[in-house]
Amino acid sequence: MCGRCCHGLRLPLGLAEARNWLGEGGDVELFCEAIPWPQEMPADDGVAQHKRNRSFAAASGTLPVRVIVSLLATFEGACPNLRSDMSCGIYERRPMACRIYPAEVNPFLSVDPAQKLCPPEAWTTGTVLQTDEGRWADTTVAEAVDSRRGSDYREADAKGRLCELLGIVEAGLTNEGVVTHTPERSHFLAALDAVSVDALPGTSQPDWVLVSHRERTLALLDSAGASLMNAGALTKSDKRFIAFVE
Repeated sequence: MCGRCCHGLRLPLGLAEARNWLGEGGDVELFCEAIPWPQEMPADDGVAQHKRNRSFAAASGTLPVRVIVSLLATFEGACPNLRSDMSCGIYERRPMACRIYPAEVNPFLSVDPAQKLCPPEAWTTGTVLQTDEGRWADTTVAEAVDSRRGSDYREADAKGRLCELLGIVEAGLTNEGVVTHTPERSHFLAALDAVSVDALPGTSQPDWVLVSHRERTLALLDSAGASLMNAGALTKSDKRFIAFVE
């Protein structure tokens, strides 16, 4: 209950969690990133299969891509649900990402205390959080991680439909940057209400625009037939580009 991990966050949410967060007056953004996917990756490539599972198939120009959409609750300062005594005002229905912190949903990432907000004394316990093989020692944590990852996989196509309803077609390039979208609240809520996780993917194929701040990347994507936009041209207030690398 130090409250450090409840300040200034981009908190990953599932579709239902995003609907609840918006409905209670919070802010949610969509982060979109695309991966060129001209052919299927080997089944034994675990990292590639993880990305495939949490993405939906699309196209940018003539380039096949897969798009990862993340729904993130965003706030400056303290979480709107954090009480003055550092307890959580929605503890029993808090988002899954809060329940598993500081565990990692990505199966290929180990917990690194240096990358977490927990105070040093939190790591002095003799309890093992994660084994050397990457398994979570606590069964409750393991079940929560599996649930969050499974939700991420199951909702991938529904997020594609959500983008279609919201008219979102811009994405950054994975490992280079993301395009963030902040739809108008009532439009966002209506789109979330219209999306079903069990529905089939949309039949239309919007032309996704790949956004980059690097001339060399733009040139390579252009040669591959992609639809492109220089990050500097992304000027709408409800869209912005966040670069991961310079």
